[in-house]
Amino acid sequence: MKIGRVVALFLMPRALITALYLVRSKCFVSPRAEVDFGDTIRIGKGSRVSGFTQVKASDTGRITIGNDTSIAVGCCIAAGAVGITIGDDCLISPGVVILSGNYKYDRLDMPIRKQGYTSKGVTIGNNVWLGSNVVVLDGSVIEDGVIVTPNSVVSSHLKRNTVCEGSPAKVIFRRR
Repeated sequence: MKIGRVVALFLMPRALITALYLVRSKCFVSPRAEVDFGDTIRIGKGSRVSGFTQVKASDTGRITIGNDTSIAVGCCIAAGAVGITIGDDCLISPGVVILSGNYKYDRLDMPIRKQGYTSKGVTIGNNVWLGSNVVVLDGSVIEDGVIVTPNSVVSSHLKRNTVCEGSPAKVIFRRR
């Protein structure tokens, strides 16, 4: 791990991170949020990350959050090697979890935690609304204009301008 990353992760006060994002990206990151600062995370102009939210990138995975996107309290966004892209004008409700990594579990002769990781990445389009407590899993693609109802689990490709619900999330109707 690079020394700059260590400093950013462990020694930089949260209020300083808030100020740096405000100056660098013209966005607001609550001082009560845990958001990594560095080259692996980009937050667009006018976006907002509320308190008690975690935004964590891996050493190789990047997180890109578009302009005017709102991330509510208590969310967790964690990037694996391939990363996470969130578009412009998105609404991410409280308690949403977005993960772009997964454990390997093929071998029965060793513990799952020792088998390594996989990462396919997550892509979320523009003007998407994720309801409270939605979980978006690695490999998911959510196209523009999608609404995902609360407590749903996204594990596949959701087509544009649809409303989806359930576990796994399925289209319940198309927005016109």
